[in-house]
Amino acid sequence: MSLSSARSFLSEACYGEQELDANSALMELDKGLRSGKLGEQCEAVVLFPKLFQKYPFPILINSAFLKLADIFRLGNNFLRLCVLKVTQQSEKHLEKILNVDEFVKRVFSVIHSNDPVARAITLRMLGSLASIIPERKNAHHSIRQSLDSHDNVEVEAAIFASASFSAQSKDFAAGICNKVSEMIQGLDTPVELKLKLIPMLQHMHHDASLASSSRELLQHLVNSYPSTPMVIVSLHTFTQLASNALFLLLLLQYLKDDPRKAVKRLAVNDLKLLAKKAPHLWIRENTQTLCECALTIPYNSLKLGMLAVLSTLSGTIAIKQYFSNVAGGSSVPPRLTDLVKLAQECCYHSNLAVAAHGVIVLSNIAISSPEKDIVQLEQDTVLGVESLLMLCSQDSSPGAQATLKTALTSLVKLLKSRPHLSQSAVEFLLSQLHLSCDSSRVLMCHALAAIATQLPVLGDGMLGDLVDLYRVASHSSTDKQQELLVSLATVIFVVSQSSLSAEVKTVIKQQLENVANGWTVYRIARQASRMGCHEFSSELYQCLRTRVASEHFYFWLSSLKEFSQAEQCLSHIKDGDYSGAMSAIAEALRSYQKGIASLTAASTPLSPLTFQCEFIKLRIDTLQALSQLICTCNSLKTSPPPAIATTIALTSGNDLQRCGRISVQMKVCMDEFRSLAARYADLHQSSFDADYATLRNVELQQQSCLLVSHVIEALILDPQAASFQEYGTVGSVQTESEYERRMMSVFNHVLEEVEGLTKKHPPVSHLHTSCLCDAVIALLKVPLSFQRYFFQKLQSTSIKLALSPSPRTPSEPIPVQNTQQLTLKVEGVVQHGSTPGLFRKIQSVCLNVTSVLQSKTGPDYKIPLDTKTNEIKQQVEPHNDYFSTQFLLNFSILGTHSVTVEASVVDESGIEWKTGPKTTVSVKSLEDPYSQQLRHQLQQGGAQPPPQRAAYTRF
Repeated sequence: MSLSSARSFLSEACYGEQELDANSALMELDKGLRSGKLGEQCEAVVLFPKLFQKYPFPILINSAFLKLADIFRLGNNFLRLCVLKVTQQSEKHLEKILNVDEFVKRVFSVIHSNDPVARAITLRMLGSLASIIPERKNAHHSIRQSLDSHDNVEVEAAIFASASFSAQSKDFAAGICNKVSEMIQGLDTPVELKLKLIPMLQHMHHDASLASSSRELLQHLVNSYPSTPMVIVSLHTFTQLASNALFLLLLLQYLKDDPRKAVKRLAVNDLKLLAKKAPHLWIRENTQTLCECALTIPYNSLKLGMLAVLSTLSGTIAIKQYFSNVAGGSSVPPRLTDLVKLAQECCYHSNLAVAAHGVIVLSNIAISSPEKDIVQLEQDTVLGVESLLMLCSQDSSPGAQATLKTALTSLVKLLKSRPHLSQSAVEFLLSQLHLSCDSSRVLMCHALAAIATQLPVLGDGMLGDLVDLYRVASHSSTDKQQELLVSLATVIFVVSQSSLSAEVKTVIKQQLENVANGWTVYRIARQASRMGCHEFSSELYQCLRTRVASEHFYFWLSSLKEFSQAEQCLSHIKDGDYSGAMSAIAEALRSYQKGIASLTAASTPLSPLTFQCEFIKLRIDTLQALSQLICTCNSLKTSPPPAIATTIALTSGNDLQRCGRISVQMKVCMDEFRSLAARYADLHQSSFDADYATLRNVELQQQSCLLVSHVIEALILDPQAASFQEYGTVGSVQTESEYERRMMSVFNHVLEEVEGLTKKHPPVSHLHTSCLCDAVIALLKVPLSFQRYFFQKLQSTSIKLALSPSPRTPSEPIPVQNTQQLTLKVEGVVQHGSTPGLFRKIQSVCLNVTSVLQSKTGPDYKIPLDTKTNEIKQQVEPHNDYFSTQFLLNFSILGTHSVTVEASVVDESGIEWKTGPKTTVSVKSLEDPYSQQLRHQLQQGGAQPPPQRAAYTRF
């Protein structure tokens, strides 16, 4: 097999392709390394990062790096450079090298070469390995020696290695600090070399004395070497080393007094870093100084940088400090301060980027200022935003679009804080929609959707203009036109609140038939499903089914069509029509069963659709439980309590007996809804990669089940003891959506009805069963929202586990003697998709190891339960997405044990998520030879067994 085959199996395997194991991959690359052709050797070397990414476990990585170290030791400089690049690309895997000494020994041997380029590459290699060998004295010594070299390439490599080791090793930093200081201040050191040495001082932060001496040196350099490059490098290094109030004043002083543009630009960039890292350091005087500089500066580029600093500060505590600490204690209205004057001036600046930052500052001030002083400032902010929107909406250039997006974001934030400004802002946006270019219309539609979600009352006023615009929106099939169709449709769905009129449907369909492609139609159908417009989405899915090229896509679209039809059946339910509700649920269940069959057919090994299948199964079971509850309520009419029910209740002491058989049926229904709520909680806990809106949707489904179980308990089973406090939210995630608002409204209405009924009437009467049925119908009338995670996975996180010892074949158990304990080593790698940590990040991994006795081969004694099983839980923090830990397991009982290792993750908020995976191995506990020999002797001699080393003597 050639390197081309190695390259193919190291790339992503497609569905149905056979992947080779790690050893085969390493053997193929090893053949390339041992090739006599330099090209094949280089090609093999550069394929190693893909190997590490595909098989990220220590055994393989250790072997691979040892092979690379041999190539580094024996190859030419070009091969060494390739190995260096591979090492730098694979930095997160370095700590998995097991034989660090051997690896470093092979690399370090090149440091004694007569070739200065080879020594330079070796120094850079050592610098790249600083995280795993921070205290190697021979490496420290070689780096110090190389700093005195006469070869520039070697000295630059030594500086790189020194910076790397200084960041990792306190001893090296303390030892090299004086030498670096001498070289920087030495007259024989070239200026170019000094400029490369100075950034090394940013790593001298391991203790107070080291940091203090470095700061003093940097202060001395700033004062003694006034040349532009020296000031720029020294100030930037100062910023990286120390973020304190004194240095903030120093930067502001250079910004204000130094006439050089390059120095001012450096000061602005470092001030931006300080604004992000330490906004609490910015007292009023500092912000005022920056405002004064921005007001007087003649350069737009520098004014833009200062405005960027102020826009960062305006969203932090610094803005409160600016307005609270007014000099002399006098109260100055916000709009009379220099900051507001600067922002108002910049809102109308000819430079769009400056105007965008002015809008951000002004809107943040308006949001954070008290209500009494804000009226005029609000008007100024709205006028500034509207003027910027009018300027950018007809310009399709990237800069104008970025400014437009910034202005719209600021407007939405302002309207969320000041809702009374929304009406005029919406009217302005609708008027601008007709005059804007397509890319601007898309952004405005996103803003209108956000505003309508926050304030649904504004929706009716938008609908007419939006439909008129949809009629003439698209006249070609360009990407921007397709995007505009989706964005306009989304806003229409939001403002329609899941009830589309026939006219609106006709307008949208006509445009889709004229110019929309299949992907655009699918995106619009997906948005309709999210907003609860199920009748319209069902029609779109129906027309899309025959336009796809894969049977998996066909089944996926068929399942979506069935789900939409099922939810459409439930939308026709009317209040008080219990038999109609039963029929609608039955019809919906038929569609759901067809849909779940298609959904199962649509799943593939690479896309198993686990969340979707579980969510739909829960929806089916919930509808069945609601249908059963209505039947149970009707049983009070068909099977009322017998005449002797009161006597039976008095005799048995159970007051519920006077209600007849309905009490037993209600108990079954309540248990069913609690079981459904627990399953929704499990689904929530297993959806680590879901977005916040999807998780909130699952929470609402769970709360609806808890609500129904609580209503059953409060009305019928135990009116005195029922309390709603225990049915709080599972998580703290809150999102604003029309679906959530409607569900919460139903929850509150049902609770009010139940509370009023329990105080007036004892159970069980027709009033109680009618209240239950009305609650069921109210829940069913809210159209289900299929959120983003049902269609799209923006974050992908998985864990791969490796256990050792591992069996030679999957079916073969691991042998262990019953007098010994098994050390089970668990290694794992966290694997991410293209956007890791988009919604939540992994803080630690919980490993739960359990063992269960499967079959026993020893004498049939009574065995205590605690000796049959092991159950150990351990929490480890992954480092560079890798973790490793060990468990000590006891198998004193002879026989076959099943050991299960299950992983779960804990996010930064401390919430545990059941992500898996679950791995199982078999362990066979064997009798140790000494005990076996004694047992044979006893069987032959018939004597009593001695008390020592017998496994079951205590029995």
